[in-house]
Amino acid sequence: MRAVHNFTTSTGNTFKLALYDNSASFTAATTVYTATNEVAASGSYVAGGGALTNVTPTSTGTTAFTDFADLSFTSATITAFGALIYNDTATGDPTVCVLDFGGAKTSTNGTFTIVFPTADSTSAIIRIA
Repeated sequence: MRAVHNFTTSTGNTFKLALYDNSASFTAATTVYTATNEVAASGSYVAGGGALTNVTPTSTGTTAFTDFADLSFTSATITAFGALIYNDTATGDPTVCVLDFGGAKTSTNGTFTIVFPTADSTSAIIRIA
């Protein structure tokens, strides 16, 4: 909690989501974006991933939360096992969170879409209570 990330919609940081293959190994030591084991560029997916659209942070009760709009990569042949959301604006591309898909997610010359959960105090992708 070092006040590195600014999730505000219009004046905040730029966040990206990069996809990874089954050889990626993320731990608590994964503190910055890495190209190691990132899936190959395909269709609209490029190295470094895609830019996310922030949803302005809010709170309900004692829980603050933020979210992102769903992200799609078109005409892509991708097999991904997880993703890394990182801050592309801050020095060193610090990690926001690691996503484990629980298995292979695949598209074959089609659209690969990341669907984020509902932006509320119990489901949002990023919550602090």
